Order: sequence, then structure tokens, then C-alpha cells
Amino acid sequence: MRYRRFTNPEVKAVFDRCAPEMRSALMATRELIFQTARDTPGVGKLDECLKWGEPAYLTPETGSGSTVRLAPSRALAHRYAVHFNCNTNLVEQFRLLYPDAFEFAGNRSMLFDCGRPSGPELAHCIAMALTYHLAKRAPQMARPISEAKP
Repeated sequence: MRYRRFTNPEVKAVFDRCAPEMRSALMATRELIFQTARDTPGVGKLDECLKWGEPAYLTPETGSGSTVRLAPSRALAHRYAVHFNCNTNLVEQFRLLYPDAFEFAGNRSMLFDCGRPSGPELAHCIAMALTYHLAKRAPQMARPISEAKP
């Protein structure tokens, strides 16, 4: 798979330090974040930077969303997390929408195994995060993907 080029060398260095299996999983999730941003109205261009030493994805152009971060597990070499701002209700919404689709950690994270591919549910959750501040988001986005209108 061909991935988007890095524009921030510090972010690239974080990915480069990961073991190959972890790097592959994080790169695929990174690509999903950029693709979801591109496909979601109102998001605009993403900024990729480091927050707390982890790759972070922000919507500075539109201010539409809340930060999404990626991080390898410190405890388990084959696991990683997608983090969301713990001051939002995003993870609570994800739990209600997809109680069996993800493993959650507290009020800020979803945990993944490196070898497990992500599905449309994760893209939907990312879209919800990237549009968190849009007033019109709630009626269209806060339903499971299987119930969303095309």
C-alpha cells in the first residue's frame, strides 16, 4: 500500500522508530484518518504534529474537530491506541454506537491489535471526532454506520 508522505520530520521519526508490524498498523490508521478527513464535509485540511510525543491530527483550517492521536501501547508490543480528547463525550458516544466493535480504555481511547484491520466503524468514529465542534454534526453523525443515511 502506498502511504501519504510526511511533511513533519518529527512525526516521521516517531513512525520510523516503531517495529515493522506496529509501523504498518499505525500507517494504515494514519491513512484512514487522512482519507476520512478528505471524505467528511467541513473538516478541511488536517495538521499532523506531535502532542505529548505522539502523532496528532488537528483541524486548524476549519476548527471543526477534536484532536485524534495515535500511540503504540507501552505495555504490549502488538497493540496500539487511537486517543481522543478526554474532555469530550466522544468515547462515550462510540461505546453507545459500537459496544462490541472496539475495546475501550477509559474515556479517551480505543485499543487495537496490530494485525486486526479497521472497518467502517472506525472511520465513522474518526469522522465524529474531526467534526466534533460542528453544530450540525449530531443528527447526521451520531448513529451507527449501519443506520446512517448514504
